[in-house]
Amino acid sequence: MIATAQKHTVQRHTVLDCRLAAKAVAKKLKETAIERDRKAGIPNYEVNLLREAGLLPLIVPKSYGGLGASWIDAMAIIKELAKGDSAAAQLYGYHVLLSATPQLSGTPEQAKAFYRETAQHNLFWANAINIRDTRLRIASDGDHYRVNGAKSFCTGAAVADRIICTAIEGDNPIPVLFVLPRNRAGLTYNHDWDVMGQRRTASGSFTFENVTVKATDILGPPENPEGAAATLLGMFGLLLLSHIFLGIAEGTLESAMDYTRTQSRHWLTSGVDKAVEDPHLLRHYGNLWAQLQGANALAAQATAQAQQAWDKGNALTHEERGEVAIAAASAKSLTTNTGLVITNQIFELMGARSAAACYGFDRYWRDLRTLSLHDPLDYKLQEIGNWVLNGKAPVPTPYA
Repeated sequence: MIATAQKHTVQRHTVLDCRLAAKAVAKKLKETAIERDRKAGIPNYEVNLLREAGLLPLIVPKSYGGLGASWIDAMAIIKELAKGDSAAAQLYGYHVLLSATPQLSGTPEQAKAFYRETAQHNLFWANAINIRDTRLRIASDGDHYRVNGAKSFCTGAAVADRIICTAIEGDNPIPVLFVLPRNRAGLTYNHDWDVMGQRRTASGSFTFENVTVKATDILGPPENPEGAAATLLGMFGLLLLSHIFLGIAEGTLESAMDYTRTQSRHWLTSGVDKAVEDPHLLRHYGNLWAQLQGANALAAQATAQAQQAWDKGNALTHEERGEVAIAAASAKSLTTNTGLVITNQIFELMGARSAAACYGFDRYWRDLRTLSLHDPLDYKLQEIGNWVLNGKAPVPTPYA
């Protein structure tokens, strides 16, 4: 896998380069999004575009050969990609998060080694983590380990260079976290991702048959395992989902407005000559746009808080971590609901012909609805309520 990655290495030296590259990639992805959504399948095309655009070492610090981008920059790029293709944005968002995971969950030496390897070989990261699926077991075998079982929701792992996995050892409920190269013997993708949305993420299951895990593959312990910083990844996960939802909503609204300007016909009793002059359409477009601005503002505020927490590192307090968790949960709640409203209501604004399959407008709602089910929104709202009423911060979990 590394040899393949090297062939497509493209050096980009500034975050601005990557922002411009993301716009170009999003535009190119949008051109074929409907066709690829219908075909589903493995996202080799999408990952190769991201690789060739130089976007993979985005979050890697400059000292290790990466671009050293902030999380604020990363979220903006994820949102931009989602405007063109939310499946590709999910693949990329997870890659960014996972490529930074060794910094929080690994030893300092592991963090440095994986960062350097990602930048040098232009590696793409994916996961077989899903902690709710406990079928994957790990057991000691001499000076290394063996892993057997299966793991579901392995987004992007079929096309990854590196896969972060979790497995259960014996009776210990705390999963073991480890990194594997995709070409490690015994890994099999089951091609069983058949859903209504996010169809090009290859988020199906993997079977592990007597897979070797070296002692050096196992992440951690981190420098301060009891510190608040070690639990930050879950919150960045919420934020990357929020920005995907925002990208879908923005892409949806842009497509709907373009359709209304060029295709929609005014209603016979509207009293106007053009659809763009219809007072009802103007009101509804204005309302959707205003909702989107509010969701964008809250997500930006939460991302800024999360960046400050990241910058503090091991100096981050548990109280500060709780504040970031509430901000991230609030952003996910608002962006989810805003996105669902926009992706649903556009059809009322565009008219009957917009439901034709050739336009593919339904993919926006299907993608957002599918990805929004990643973790229940009700539990995020419950955590926010417990903070507001009782001052209790959320208990750290991979989802909070």
